[in-house]
Amino acid sequence: MKFVCHRSALRGQVEIPGSKSHTIRAVCIGALAAGESVIHAPLVSGDALSAVQAATGLGAAVDMQPGVWRIRGCGNRPRAARAEIDVGNSGTTLYIALGMASLLRDGQVVLTGDAQIQRRPAGPLAKSLCDLGGEVVSQRGNGCAPYAVRGGLRGGETAIAAPTSQYVTSLLLNCPLATGDSTVNILLLNERPYVQMTLDWLAGQGVRVEHDNMMRFRIPGNQGYRAFEKRIPADFSSATFFLGAGALGGNAVTSLGLDMADSQADKAVVRYLEAMGAGVTVEPGRIMVQARPLHGVEIDMNETPDALPVMAVMGCFARGETRLRNVEHARIKETDRIAVMCCELRKLGADIAELPDGLVIRESALRGAAVEGHDDHRVVMALALAGLHVDGTTTVATAEAAAVTFPDFADKMHQLGANLAAVNE
Repeated sequence: MKFVCHRSALRGQVEIPGSKSHTIRAVCIGALAAGESVIHAPLVSGDALSAVQAATGLGAAVDMQPGVWRIRGCGNRPRAARAEIDVGNSGTTLYIALGMASLLRDGQVVLTGDAQIQRRPAGPLAKSLCDLGGEVVSQRGNGCAPYAVRGGLRGGETAIAAPTSQYVTSLLLNCPLATGDSTVNILLLNERPYVQMTLDWLAGQGVRVEHDNMMRFRIPGNQGYRAFEKRIPADFSSATFFLGAGALGGNAVTSLGLDMADSQADKAVVRYLEAMGAGVTVEPGRIMVQARPLHGVEIDMNETPDALPVMAVMGCFARGETRLRNVEHARIKETDRIAVMCCELRKLGADIAELPDGLVIRESALRGAAVEGHDDHRVVMALALAGLHVDGTTTVATAEAAAVTFPDFADKMHQLGANLAAVNE
């Protein structure tokens, strides 16, 4: 499928779907817990459904009804209900499920995924899980899925470099169920707000974790999760495309359901746009962004790698120079997002260059062109946003990838007046 985009005036308000990061944590904790958990307003997307696959593959039962998911957990004792679990395109699910499978009392499970997942490194996490008593083996010996996993997580001490925070999230969620205490020493940590999100979930469960500024975690073992009921907050990562849309041309877009008090990292995009000169109004449950002349800024994006695609687009429409830095880990997402955004925006006429750890973008006269989404949901949506603000026709290939986190992206854009068609190739 491809998106076919033409210049559009975007005005109005849009309801933002539930957070992917919160939904996956809710599913995994519910799957481990004792009793039945109820999740309201979960994100229904490819990544969230991958988490459900992992949950059921490790012994939970999930009843998915519109707007409400009920999860009967495994009572803090995962079991291998299937020989193989396919996590699709969800890196978060892969990493958390590696830890969950390390809690198996007997048997083995193989964790695999699509072609992108089978290229995403998980070696440091696998080593730490092995240090703590698990048996986690890359079947191809390359530090990537497929992984064969047996249980035995007993605690101990490990050190890990975490270019993605998801490694640490996996350890934090699963080590409380180990038979002994765990100490995790952090050699490198990117994306700290996502670790805080995990700590918030643990605190809500009454699970004890101590840490020294997130550089050393002490996690008592023999703890457990209990059933819960929770509404999933709206997703700032999905909202970035609508927040950005409001800042372009003569647009004005209000995103509904967002909470600036939430721990989601990508809420920082609101401040990034404000720093660039956009008109921003934050009210309870709603954020309005209005177009004003934008100017270039320098942004440390270490905590917000998922926002790199949309901010690269914004830089093309800002006077002067925009530098996105300290985000080298964007190269190990679904794609090398630094290289991919540089390549594809150049096709649209962008004055853009790669840095080892980011991008430098200068104001550019973009024009419609055929671009490639590289099967990366955030790249696809960012390029579509660019296409809605330039003359000519922009086509974005592999548009079906948007469904990984935002199946309703095109419909939500239509609500605002977007001239965007989803066309089967």
